[in-house]
Amino acid sequence: MSTSQQLHFDAIVCDGHCDTLGDVLAGTRRLHDHANSGHVDLPRLRAGGVTAQVFACFVPVSEYHTGATRHALQRLDAFHETLAADDRDLLLATGAADIRQAKTSGKIAGLLGLEGAEALAGSLEVLRCFHRLGVRVLGLTWNFRNEVADGVHDSGTTGLTPFGVRVIEESNRIGMVIDVSHLSPAGLTHVLAVSQQPVIASHSNARALCDHIRNLTDAQIEAIAAKGGLIGATFVPIFLTSPEENATLGHVLDHLDYLIRVAGPDHVMIGSDFDGIRFAPPGIEDASHYPALTAGMLARGHDEATVRKVLGLNFLRVLETVSGR
Repeated sequence: MSTSQQLHFDAIVCDGHCDTLGDVLAGTRRLHDHANSGHVDLPRLRAGGVTAQVFACFVPVSEYHTGATRHALQRLDAFHETLAADDRDLLLATGAADIRQAKTSGKIAGLLGLEGAEALAGSLEVLRCFHRLGVRVLGLTWNFRNEVADGVHDSGTTGLTPFGVRVIEESNRIGMVIDVSHLSPAGLTHVLAVSQQPVIASHSNARALCDHIRNLTDAQIEAIAAKGGLIGATFVPIFLTSPEENATLGHVLDHLDYLIRVAGPDHVMIGSDFDGIRFAPPGIEDASHYPALTAGMLARGHDEATVRKVLGLNFLRVLETVSGR
C-alpha cells in the first residue's frame, strides 16, 4: 500500500452531499449492493475509504406544491428501512461521536440532510420533527425561492424571510447544520449575520476558477470561513470548468487548492454531489475512487495535516460544534 493510501484509509473521510436516496426510494438501487450504475453504495464507499456520507433528501420541483414534506419523508424512510433491514455495515450518525464510532467499528456513518426547506411547510414544528428523525443538515433552498429565502436563480435582494430568520435561530438551538449551497447572495449574507453557529456550503466551488452562478466568490468564501464554516469542493462538472465535458480530477484538485488558499485549510471539505450529476469527472468516477483525491492533494504539496482536515476532520469539527456531540 502506498503512502497516500495508508494516509487515506487511516483518515476520517466525510462526503458532505450525495443524492443517492432518490434511487433507493425508486427501487433502482440498494445501498448494500454494489451497483453497476450511479456513484454511491456501501461497497463503493467502503472501497473508497469513506467513513461518513451525508445523504441528502432532495425534493423535486414537481413536488413543491403537492407533497414536499411527504416526499422528503419518503426519502428518509428509504434510509431508515435500509438501516432496519441490515445494520451490519451502516449506522445513523447524528453527531461527530457517531462518525468516530463508525471509524472504530468499521461501519459507514450515514448522515441525513434536507436539500431545500420546502419540506418544512412553513413550520418550525416540522423542522423539529425532521431533527428527531435524524436530519442534521438543512439546505435552505434548491435554486429557487421558498418560504425561507431566495434561491441562487432568483433576483431578490432581501435575504431571509421572517420565517427564514426563525429557521436559522431554531436550527442553531436544536443543533442543525445550515447548508447555504444553492442560496442567493443576499440570503447567504443574511444567514451569516443571523446564525450564531458556523455554516457550510456543502457542494459549491470557486467562482474565480469557474464562472458559474452556483460557485462562490472570494468574498463569500472568506465570509463563510470567518464564521468558522466550510466550503465543500464538489465534483459537478459544470461547476468545475467550461465546457463541462472537459472536467477531470485535476479540476477538482484545482478548486481544492484555491479554496485552501483563500479560506484556509481549516475551512474546506468535500461534497461530491454524487448521484446528482449526469456524469462524474474521469479520475473520480464514483465513491470507490476517493483515494485518488488524497494522492492528488499530497502530490500537489499539501501536508498530511491539511489533507486530513479536508477529508473529514473539518466537517467533524463543525458537526460537533453545531450538534453538541
